[in-house]
Formats: sequence, structure tokens, C-alpha cells
Amino acid sequence: MKSHFHTVIIGSGAAGLNCAIELVKRNIPPEHIVIITEKLGGGTSFNAGSDKQTYYKLSLGGEIADSPNKMVHTLFDGGSMHGDIALIEATCSVQAFMNLVNLGVPFPHDQYGTYVGYKTDNDPLQRGTSAGPLTSRQMGKLLLDEVRQRKINIFDKSLVMEILKDQKGNACGLLYLDLNEIESCDNLSEVVLQKSLKMIHSNFVILATGGPSGMYKYSVYPNSQWGSTSLAISVGAKLQNLTESQFGLASLKFRWNVSGSYQQVIPRYFSISTEEDILDPNTECREFLYEYFPTTEKLIEAIFLKGYQWPFNAERIENYGSSLIDMAVHIERIERNRKVFIDFSQNPKNFAWEKLSVEAKKYLEKTGSIQPIPIDRLAHMNPKAINLYKSHGIDLYTEPLEIGVCAQHCNGGVSGDIWWQSSIPRLFAIGEVNGSHGVHRPGGSALNSGQVGGIRTAEKIAYGKWRDFLSMEEFLIIANSAKLRLLSLLYKLILNDEKSPESNHHYLLEKIQSRMMKSGAYIRNLNEINHILEISRKELNNFFSKIHANTGRELLGAWKTLDALICQLTYLTSIQIYITHGGGSRGSFLIINEVDEQNNSIYNLKLEKYQIKPRNFDLDEKILEIYNNSYAHEEIQLDSHWVTCRPIPKVNPWFEKTWAQYQDREIFNKEN
Repeated sequence: MKSHFHTVIIGSGAAGLNCAIELVKRNIPPEHIVIITEKLGGGTSFNAGSDKQTYYKLSLGGEIADSPNKMVHTLFDGGSMHGDIALIEATCSVQAFMNLVNLGVPFPHDQYGTYVGYKTDNDPLQRGTSAGPLTSRQMGKLLLDEVRQRKINIFDKSLVMEILKDQKGNACGLLYLDLNEIESCDNLSEVVLQKSLKMIHSNFVILATGGPSGMYKYSVYPNSQWGSTSLAISVGAKLQNLTESQFGLASLKFRWNVSGSYQQVIPRYFSISTEEDILDPNTECREFLYEYFPTTEKLIEAIFLKGYQWPFNAERIENYGSSLIDMAVHIERIERNRKVFIDFSQNPKNFAWEKLSVEAKKYLEKTGSIQPIPIDRLAHMNPKAINLYKSHGIDLYTEPLEIGVCAQHCNGGVSGDIWWQSSIPRLFAIGEVNGSHGVHRPGGSALNSGQVGGIRTAEKIAYGKWRDFLSMEEFLIIANSAKLRLLSLLYKLILNDEKSPESNHHYLLEKIQSRMMKSGAYIRNLNEINHILEISRKELNNFFSKIHANTGRELLGAWKTLDALICQLTYLTSIQIYITHGGGSRGSFLIINEVDEQNNSIYNLKLEKYQIKPRNFDLDEKILEIYNNSYAHEEIQLDSHWVTCRPIPKVNPWFEKTWAQYQDREIFNKEN
């Protein structure tokens, strides 16, 4: 199998697939590109969505005037986002969107060719569009078809273990495990490991592996998605905004966001004890939300608004806002140990049409969704939302959905320049693993960012001025040394003979995920984080002497557990630094104080035990960067610094000057 390529792309989601196509468009031969992936079609792009999964781009029709200058402020004003990145994502959104349209993604337009839009989370205009509940899956499928048609190499069933750097600090290739060799092996040996661990030499490495989904116990990331952020951490790339993630209500039996029309039809929320059976007619279903809202009118308004205010938001708790629902669900599930459901077969108690807010009534009337009960309203408004659950064995006509507040997206990730190149030269990061987003991101902007990042990366690689690439002989010296070091670590795992529960990677992973959900998710407490970090460091120090892996599957599970542990250590360290630097509640998380302090906010009397630390708006102008100083899996030495957000560039170029710089490729060698 070929071991040298011009560019290697790690990950096979929509961002990585698009980048491969864009490289070929810019005259990089397809035989010189390889996409390497653990499971083709296994990532978030192919397996995630919502009621109508949103793609965010510049408005292209209607009477509401829009421009890149307006859109950049929506992105930038969310806080802790670089202005030049925001401008690029706004300006290039049309190019990225039309690429998908031309591939055949069925974004709707009217008889005049106008691509219609709607308002989405944190969006003041109507920039959202959708191809249905499975927008990203349709994107991924059509992009994969194009990759195959262009005959771009794909190495499936290959788990990347390490990104390699040369003596100058440039990315120069990687080591990976061939899962065809190892996955079904029931008795690992040094010979099998040595045969399975392979290398790729490349001029450029692109990381497109999605978010760190393996850290969380309750997650709406698909089961097949894991992420490989630890690859960037271990190689020493700078990461940013790891404090900023997005959490929201999702169904647990089948992982899916209950956003948009699932809420706009105003379903009933209720809970039961963990000992009760939902199918038992004697089970008492308690509509617990009435404890938190003073009137039915306030309650049903919050449920309706939850449709396009889906992410948990610290600022939407006060005044009976929509995120008070998330807190109520949290208290019911975590503190009271009850199961929580939304039910489309019945209205909330005391529901009446005249109790709807003007906004809700107008929306439902305009869509014709004025049927007596939620399921009939949903069937009229968005029948695909019902069919989606039916395809996974859930009949919303008869079965309530068990829900929880779940991890959904990481707004932070690898730091990149205006070409999405990381702090490691020739290593690029695109898609969710790239940390371009700030505190608040509009719904659907992640899909746009991934596509724009692929375009920008391809342009830089194809048109930038590069020199001093490693020869194969020079690469082999580096790669063979790294391979021996990595093999020695893997040997330790298969030679460990400890058989206690603590040596099982499943046991450790359960602890990691539970801890992250308790203190690194939407509710955060500094004392608990300090305690968890002490434990995590000890677990990492003891990992290769304690964890046992005798089979191929055990080894893969152990390595993914190591990824989650490294990510937890890095993410929680970022949160620790943020809090000690005066950071307060913002975005999709609350900071909880241990003791009474001045300026504590109690947004609702039912939340009196939560001493919520208010937002520190000064930090919205800064970004926390963190990086690992130790180039080793078994030892993570983290350092950090704060940087000021780069401002939005003032752009008023002269055509002839820009034309000349473009033709001479000068613009592709300009930095921030």
C-alpha cells in the first residue's frame, strides 16, 4: 500500500470530503491525496441532525437586506471570536453553499430561484436553510459520491495514532493502526502490533475528525462518532475556547436533538420515578415544569421559544426564559433521580389556544399547525420529524421520548489562522475539531464553517509558497523512531496482567464521562474541577501501567479511553483557568460558586441553591489558548495564555490591485 502522499486528510465527514474535492479542483492530482478514516460514514455528518437540520449562510433572497458586513457582526458579536475568521466565514458562505447546491443537496428555493431562509439560534435575520432532518447526511453522501467519482484514495478502517513532526516542527505524516489487521484479533502479540502499525509520509496533514464526543456520559453525538482531538493535543498544537461547548435537550433512546418543530408544537413535559414503568397505566406522570413557571402562558411560551432557542443558554434562565426548562429537566433527572419525557399525544395541562403568545399563535397559524394536539400539529408542520423517529422504532403517536440535557457541539478546538492552518506548520484543522466559534454561534454555522474551512485549506495548500519538504529517507528516520516509542506503549497494555475492575478501560471511561458530565458540561464548579484534575492526572500517569488490553477490540477501546482522558485533562484545565481568571456564566454553561459572594445571580427561586456567577463581559474580548509542551501520550504538560480577539478587518479593496495580487498568488501568502 502506498505510503507517501501530497496531502493526508484524517476524517471522512463533510468537512474532510469537501476539502479533498477542493484540492483536486486546484490541480492537486487525486492519486496524491488520501482520506484516512476509522469508519467511513461513521461520523457526525452522516449520523446527526434535528427536526430540520440547519445550514447557515448569507441571506440570498427576500426583503431583509443582508451583506457579509452584517453577517460578520452576528458571528463576531457572540464573543471570543476572531474578527478575520468571522469575516471569512460570512464572505465565503455563499461559495460554500452554492458548491453544495451544485452537487445536488436539495436546499429549497421558490419559482424565482430564491433560496428561502428562516431565523435560527442566535440569528437576527433569516439566514438558516435546510434540506430536512438529515441535511448533513445528504451533504456527506453527495460529497462522498464526488470523492469516489474523482478517484481520491480512501483508507477505511484505519485509526490514526499519532501525527508526526520533523526537526523544524512541521507536520510531515502520521502513524496509524490498520484495523483490518487487528480489530478481530483475540490474542494480541508484539508481532501483530508491529505489523498493524503503519506510517504515511505527507507534505500536509489535515485534521477533520469532529468534536470530542467521547468525554460525555449524556451526548447527542452519534454512537459511531468519537473524535480525535487528542491527536492535536499530543502533537502540541494550540487549542482555543475549550470552555465553550453547546448543550441542549435531546432524546436518550435514540440520540437526537428535540429542537425546532418538536418544541414549536408545544408538547407536554412530565417525569416519573425511576422505579415506575411508562407503559403502566397506574404510573403517575408529574408535569414538573409548573413548579418553575408562574402561569400556563409563561410555560407554553418558553416551550415554543425552545424551538429556535434550543441550546441551553445561561442568559435565557432569567424572567422565565426558555433555558429555565433545561434547568428544570436537570433538577428532575440528576437531583431527584427521575426520568423525564416529552409527550406529543397530549397538550400541557391547562393548555388553551388563547393562552399562546402573539408570536407563537402567529407562527402556528401561518404554518397551518392549529390542530388540537401536538402530534397532529407536528404531522402537519413537519411530518419528516415523525418519520425520522419511526425509522428508529419510535412511534411518537404512542411513545413519549425520554430526554436529558446532552452534549451536542464543541465551539472551541484547534486554533487556526485565516487559512485554517494550526500553530504546527502544515497541519490544518477543519470542521468541528477547529475552534473557530466563540461563545454564541448561530445554529447551522458549524456546517458552513466546515465547508469554508475546506475551501480555505485547499487554497493555501495549492497556492501557498512552500519549500523544504522532507525526503522519504528523512521521514523514515523520524517515523521509525516514533513507531518504536508508540509500540513500546502498546506493548505495555497487552503485557499488563492486572485483572481488577480498575484495569478495564470500560470502567475508566465510565468514570471519565460521568465526571465530565457533572463538572465540565453545562454546570461547572471550581472545587469539583480541581479535584477531578488531580484524579485525571494520576489516571494518565498510571494509564500504561494499569490498563489491560489483550484483544484488538480491547486495545482500540483503551486507546479511545486515553483520548477521552487527555481531552478531559485539557478541557477541564481550560475551564479551571477561565474561572480563576474571573470567568462567569456565559454561553451554554453556568459557573456555580461554593460560597456566597457579591453579585451572585438567582434567576429563579427554584434555583436558589445554585449560586450562579454572572458573566464577565471583559473576557468576551479575549480567547484562552492552551497547548501541550510534552510530545508524549503518557505525559501532558499544559501551558496557556490569553490573546485579544483580532478585530474585524476593514475591507474596501481596489479591484485592479486585488486582481493583480490574486493572479500572482500573493494573497495566499498573506497571514492574519
